[in-house]
Amino acid sequence: MNWKTKFAQQLVKPLLFTLGVSASLTVTAVNAEVGFPEKEELKFGFIKLTDMAPIAVAYEKGYFEEEGLYVTIEAQANWKVLLDGVIDGRLDGAHMLAGQPIAATIGYGTQANIITPFSMDLNGNAITVSNEVWAKMKPNIAKQDDGKPVHPIKADALKPVVEEYIAAGKPFNMGMVFPVSTHNYELRYWLAAGGIHPGFYAPHKGDTSGQINAQALLSVTPPPQMPSTLEAGTIYGYCVGEPWNQQAVFKGIGVPVVTDYEIWKDNPEKVFGITEEFAQKYPNTTIRLTRALIRAAKWLDDNNNANRPEAVKILSQSNYVGADYEVIANSMTGTFEYEKGDKRAVPDFNVFFRYNATYPYYSDAIWYLTQMRRWGQIAEDMPDEWYKETAAKVYRPDIYAKAAQSLIDDKLISASEFPNFATETGFKAPQQHFIDDIVYDGTQPNAYIEKFTIGLKQGDKL
Repeated sequence: MNWKTKFAQQLVKPLLFTLGVSASLTVTAVNAEVGFPEKEELKFGFIKLTDMAPIAVAYEKGYFEEEGLYVTIEAQANWKVLLDGVIDGRLDGAHMLAGQPIAATIGYGTQANIITPFSMDLNGNAITVSNEVWAKMKPNIAKQDDGKPVHPIKADALKPVVEEYIAAGKPFNMGMVFPVSTHNYELRYWLAAGGIHPGFYAPHKGDTSGQINAQALLSVTPPPQMPSTLEAGTIYGYCVGEPWNQQAVFKGIGVPVVTDYEIWKDNPEKVFGITEEFAQKYPNTTIRLTRALIRAAKWLDDNNNANRPEAVKILSQSNYVGADYEVIANSMTGTFEYEKGDKRAVPDFNVFFRYNATYPYYSDAIWYLTQMRRWGQIAEDMPDEWYKETAAKVYRPDIYAKAAQSLIDDKLISASEFPNFATETGFKAPQQHFIDDIVYDGTQPNAYIEKFTIGLKQGDKL
């Protein structure tokens, strides 16, 4: 029975609705205050990474359809193609790097008004190095009683290796997935915390390489190509999402040395991006797709990840991630394998709902902006208020709150599993769990930028 049939059944219930006024679209799944979807047929894009899971689950578990949305899901070749598809309307929305809507809004790269009402996940990335580099790093790493490395492994252990390569005239090349990706900023953060300069951008001078003054040279490599590029020796390491770190372990070509959970505990990762125009033109559709994604995220984390094996089976399909079940399960089911045979419990490697993971916090957006400024993608100083205003243009907790409240009203999710919308400011309390112990307070972005030894400071220009 589709949603239209269910809705027709409601017609016999007098006083439940008036034609032209918002009404329930299904018996169980839609709050009476959420109106008809203005656009029913939608196409969403994604990149083949495990953190696209909320989209796949919303489709496979019928959450989109229960909202009256008939969705087509299509893998994209790379992040630029995906972003362009949302901007030109070929895609109605997409799994996006958290930095993409922010960069588009401030005009770094492509200028467009992209917003997000939904944060897709926390954590989920790692940094992998080649076997050769790992062998050179190991003597610099403390050992546990069982002989295995002490984690987290800091870039301090990599620094003498980088210096050795530079002294031999060999540039130390590393891969990340996109200039405004979480992976770029996490890799830069980890390297800089260990005293390795990852380079500056100078877009105002036409230099978008990000390699000015760099000791480690970072460049873009699409996620599925990371392992083969490492194996070919073109790069010596990379930062990427799953399953492409675990793939290196399974193929025996590299070793993941640190997860982003260890670089910044419970860091925001991907978002669901749509154009501002879409949200304005189709407000009910926007709320409904957000509802479906929230439900999918909750399903993914329910009962201490009890649904993850089923989720892995879904993701292993060729139309989604397409990697082997065992490779995806290695991180999605609460463990992570570093050096081959060194599998450790990491229950929060992928978080989709708990810890308010789906809420679009302004402070998350501001963190990305601080890193853009730190590395020169934002060429000049900006006042704190600019950071806050920019975050509020992109991250839309108002839309999220409407979707969440309707799920509460429908008794599908309890209010206790969401932030308190009456008091929520959109700013997390100061966050202390970074690999360099620097505290991040999203209400004071300029003061935060000043704390770093490596990176642009106020008044610095390239």
